[in-house]
Amino acid sequence: MQEKKVVNIGLFGLGTVGTGVVKLIEGHQEDLVKQTGNEIKIEKILIQDPDKDRNYKVDSNLLTTDPWEIIHNKDIDVIIEVMGNVYPTYEYLMAALEQRKHVVTANKDLMALHGAELLQQASKYQCDLYYEASVAGGIPIIRALVEGFASDRITKLVGIVNGTTNYILSKMSEEGLSFEEALRQAQELGYAESDPTSDVEGFDAARKMAILSNLSFHMDVNIQDVKVKGITQVTKEDIELGKQLGYVIKLLGIAQLKDEQLAISVQPTMINKNHPLAKVNGVFNAIYVYGEAVGETMFYGSGAGQLPTATAVVSDLVTVVKQMNLGVNGRGVVAPYRPKLMMSDELMTSRYFIRLKVSDRVGVLARITENFAEEMVSIEEVLQLRLHEEKKAQLIIITHETSKAQLSRLLPKLESLEVVDAINSVYPVEGDEVE
Repeated sequence: MQEKKVVNIGLFGLGTVGTGVVKLIEGHQEDLVKQTGNEIKIEKILIQDPDKDRNYKVDSNLLTTDPWEIIHNKDIDVIIEVMGNVYPTYEYLMAALEQRKHVVTANKDLMALHGAELLQQASKYQCDLYYEASVAGGIPIIRALVEGFASDRITKLVGIVNGTTNYILSKMSEEGLSFEEALRQAQELGYAESDPTSDVEGFDAARKMAILSNLSFHMDVNIQDVKVKGITQVTKEDIELGKQLGYVIKLLGIAQLKDEQLAISVQPTMINKNHPLAKVNGVFNAIYVYGEAVGETMFYGSGAGQLPTATAVVSDLVTVVKQMNLGVNGRGVVAPYRPKLMMSDELMTSRYFIRLKVSDRVGVLARITENFAEEMVSIEEVLQLRLHEEKKAQLIIITHETSKAQLSRLLPKLESLEVVDAINSVYPVEGDEVE
């Protein structure tokens, strides 16, 4: 019997995910050997603090504080990077690829900013570069986009890709909590950081949408191409009024290709309560993919956590090892090859939910709808509710499909009307095609 080859791993990072990777590789060795025909061994682990107390004990001889000891180690075949940060991680991985080491990373910030350069470097040196764990934890969405949709053309992605904000909005909807109350609960449970800015302002979701868009549309997309708005201004009133009209508010990432032009956004969105994404609650993630041939598909699962993320990392590792055995590493790496053309505001369209505080007297609705007509914005639905304040009312308008440019011209006109006290909220509307 042929002796099985040992594949040596250099691991960058021994935090939550890194520890999960070690647990899976050590605990599932028999399964890994059966799947790959190879023994997979962790050769070295890069850490910051050798004196740190760790829940999971590893051999101290495996630990190093010098990344170059791993990068220049000729016995190491694959580097797994789960330490985070963009710099100096970018420098380390570019050097590792130059040393013809395959790379598996869970680093969404790095891939959102420098994914194209890293993919080009991997292609140049015929190395594998996999990053399934950088988006949506244990959901195999990247593999699906690269392999499952290889013969199709993706036209649109709609996703809940941040578990923290989905938990907050779910609690606001289900229990009537304010944003502040729901955030505090998320922090107490460990779903939100002490500084939750990246999550609640939409930046984490924007990085993930940049990565998914890059893969789906084969353009060199980065986070600067994503229009971002967070959930800090979402109120209990918005949520309740949305419910009355049959909608749920979710922080959605939306990427759409139209006439070879791309639009990407992350923002709170009213989504039809019957749409599958409306039923995704708590810390779960889901991504809805529209393909020209396959139609509509949805990927759903746990978006974060030690073992779901580590599972995605080790799954990528198994793919790398299998390709090593076949001698086909680097052939699956596809750098962006289409010119990046971002959609203008005139072409970017959506339906919109607009909530106004107005004077409650004769002629107000006529004044307001006159401005809609001037900008050629068609109204689909109107709901007027009396407020406790004397002679004040709340006006909710759902528009037909409208360009972002039309909306940008309309809103200042409405704001300047003496009958309009305030524009309380504006949300895009999605998902009515399910009815």
